Amino acid sequence: MNLPLYVQLPWFLGALLFIVGLKGMSSPASARQGILRAGIGMVVAVAATFLVPDLHNLGLMALALALGTVGAWLSAKKVKMTDMPQMVAIYNGMGGGAAAAIAAVELARGEAHGLVTVTLAVIGALIGAVSFTGSCVAFAKLQGLLKKAYRLPAQNVVNVLLALLVVGLGAALVLAENAGPGLILAFFALALLLGLVVTLPIGGADMPVVISLFNAFTGLAVGFEGYVLGSPALIIAGIVVGAAGTLLTQLMAKAMNRPISNILFTPISGAAQGGEAIAGSMKELGAIDAAAMMRYAQKVIIVPGYGMAVAHAQHKVWEMTELLEEAGVEVKFAIHPVAGRMPGHMNVLLAEAGVPYDKIFDLEEINAEFGQADVALIIGANDVVNPTARTDKSSPIYGMPILNADQAQNVIVIKRGKGTGYSGVENALFYTDNCRMLYGDAQPMAGEIIQHLKSM
Repeated sequence: MNLPLYVQLPWFLGALLFIVGLKGMSSPASARQGILRAGIGMVVAVAATFLVPDLHNLGLMALALALGTVGAWLSAKKVKMTDMPQMVAIYNGMGGGAAAAIAAVELARGEAHGLVTVTLAVIGALIGAVSFTGSCVAFAKLQGLLKKAYRLPAQNVVNVLLALLVVGLGAALVLAENAGPGLILAFFALALLLGLVVTLPIGGADMPVVISLFNAFTGLAVGFEGYVLGSPALIIAGIVVGAAGTLLTQLMAKAMNRPISNILFTPISGAAQGGEAIAGSMKELGAIDAAAMMRYAQKVIIVPGYGMAVAHAQHKVWEMTELLEEAGVEVKFAIHPVAGRMPGHMNVLLAEAGVPYDKIFDLEEINAEFGQADVALIIGANDVVNPTARTDKSSPIYGMPILNADQAQNVIVIKRGKGTGYSGVENALFYTDNCRMLYGDAQPMAGEIIQHLKSM
């Protein structure tokens, strides 16, 4: 369809703003502006869509936009920072579900014509449906609605057979001139089931990569359905999101030293087994001792994890950092790529607390500095500092790059209890001679350390 210039130009502007916005998100310093620009681009693209000639159901479109906008605004204003991963997961799912719904309507109405168009509609429907149900499972796991991973007997065989069956039905849809409703329903039902079956066995340790993967799926699904609808705005937005999500997924998988196929077909569940027995015992210390060790140190590296997020401790941690810096202590933050429950989770929390970006370093930037640190303070992190990943070939996390916290002269771990991390693997660091455990929630423990620091 040849669209008028007053529709094409705003779509082009919206696409340009998407790309500029994504570029801005590459740095924490410019991420806020990037998000705003991309948001403006989306508003422009949506507004221009209403100008397309001979458009039908304008009232329903406006109602859907109003409901979605109000619902998203209210939920985003109320969501806690610790719940941000599950909000991202469910929003990913909504995007994939919308793309699948578009394909379902087009296929049912017989509006998709041509081999390429129908093929892209079916592919978009498949990955959109998988992203929808998979993201819903991810949301339920992160929200605590699903307490454990569920694995079927012969899980990988079931995954492969179900995937082949869905692809076969998709091929039948492509080849059929006028597919009947039974074939369409069977295809979508099995595609939705595939997303559930693949995601249910995956535990919390792999969830950041899964969220990123489904984000890429959603983008690709939207891009394919944009082609079906003849919408350049959807094509560009979908391709940008899909490409960015794919790159991020690859980086996250690399950070865990696990291929994506391994994450999907050999997931680390919360009941991981294996690994050598650990000798020694955990040694406890009090908040006053922890405060003294850091107050009279020259260099402290803080490693935040999901425990800090759960305890809402980021503001207390920053207050503690400021006191240490006033006393002449050099303090840096070390972030593992898969710390938390989504990419960048710890960075977002620290930024919210006001921690300057130049104090936050990723694994490759700071790992060599742990050997010169007097104290490594670990707050609610577990698997990402487990030296077993370097030494124990029988461990499920063997080969995963970790932060070298164990190389610091002293290690302090703030932890609620003696349990394992999400991988289910016991942490050998907690048993080493240079490590001391400070048991309790991160926020009150950080508060106690602050009080002792003020009196020193």
